Amino acid sequence: MSDEANPNQNTGNDSPDDTTPFGTESIGDNDPISVAEAEQSIMAVTKDGTNIDTLIGRLVIDQGLATPEEVKHCLTLTRTEDKKAETLSNSLAQVLVNKEYVTKRQIARLREAIEAERSGSSISGYKILGKLGAGAMATVYKAKQISLDRIVAIKKLPKKFSSNPQFIERFFAEGRAAAQLNHPNIVQAFDVGNEGDLYYFVMEYVEGRSVHDDIVTHKRYKESEAIDIAIQVAEALEHAHDRGLIHRDVKPKNIMITKEGVVKLADMGLARAMSDVEAAEAEAGRAFGTPYYISPEQIRGEKNIGPPADIYSLGVTLYHMVTGSVPFEGKNPSSVMHKHLKSELVPPDHVNPKLSAGVSEIIEMMMAKRVTDRYQNCADLLIDLRALKQGETPPLAHKDVFHTDDLAQIAAQAQQAPASEIPENTIPTGRPSVVDHLIWPPFIIVVALLVISLVLNLVT
Repeated sequence: MSDEANPNQNTGNDSPDDTTPFGTESIGDNDPISVAEAEQSIMAVTKDGTNIDTLIGRLVIDQGLATPEEVKHCLTLTRTEDKKAETLSNSLAQVLVNKEYVTKRQIARLREAIEAERSGSSISGYKILGKLGAGAMATVYKAKQISLDRIVAIKKLPKKFSSNPQFIERFFAEGRAAAQLNHPNIVQAFDVGNEGDLYYFVMEYVEGRSVHDDIVTHKRYKESEAIDIAIQVAEALEHAHDRGLIHRDVKPKNIMITKEGVVKLADMGLARAMSDVEAAEAEAGRAFGTPYYISPEQIRGEKNIGPPADIYSLGVTLYHMVTGSVPFEGKNPSSVMHKHLKSELVPPDHVNPKLSAGVSEIIEMMMAKRVTDRYQNCADLLIDLRALKQGETPPLAHKDVFHTDDLAQIAAQAQQAPASEIPENTIPTGRPSVVDHLIWPPFIIVVALLVISLVLNLVT
């Protein structure tokens, strides 16, 4: 599980898709930012004598912060000799701020756009508008696709990785995986390619926030809101799974919410075809995923990773959303992953007593440590999530521990195997089970069932 051997292992650090979109006021305008300082910072980046007003005017128009007419009007004001003009400074940036066409924070962010233009990040057919974020494996820019006049996001592989075939192949694999998917709840892929040693991946630009952002801001979601989001993510995963792809990195930072409230599953960086035997063999024994949200079988580096792995990660994400905390914490990634493998899950309704029994049952089934004890596909998961949304008991997760059929099945298993061969932990941790309380030898169970059956016959 070496980080060096695994270029895509994510240990929970910020990734490009987690950042607030360019232009969003994530920091208040009351921050001590001087427009003059911002102008000096921009000039320091250009270093070519370009007129600062011309440069700022072009960038403001390109990014849609102000119209050409508004910029022209402000330029006129900068040239006035009237000391009673609208500003004490005759710079374009200051006039734009005073006229409330742009904010001080947006002026400060123009430096990022200039840096992007001058960093060799230009791609034919696209105009870079600014940097959205950067992670260990990629930098993401906001850009305009000139031919279609639309805003997109461009993920660029850092130059330090551009000579590494393994990194390049993983980068293109992400683009190919995303290109196979066309669903309203999945960030759409548009293009993948390279210009020289610049490798890029063009995708849908999502203006909004992430589930991670909401948790940081509000600590946790209301149950009904969390269920709505989980349903949309499950529908996205069902679409991917039906096309043979598993995501392998479902987590709050990879779930975006648009301004219209549409949920978008992002970042196919770890996606893999379930039928890709060669990739499975190459990755065997390595843990691919984010420690707080990774499934036990991913931790063990198993070859056959299927839909239940994504369902587990979505279960952890849902747990985090409704409780405000991750189910397992530790001093380092290894200790967290060890708890995913061995530690008993504290039921979510024990952490947040306001939760319904139904959502707890669903999460516990999603997070069962044994793959066979989880939902096997998202279609089944959606049955329970939609039932819960309608105020009903989730039919698959809800188990009546005293149901006669369950007892009969346990008794039959006990008759077929010696006591020493009966597995001690056949029921997922955290879910109610009669087995947890049965300490009698198997023959006593059978006798007890016969007595119960006799009494019921007499009564009826």
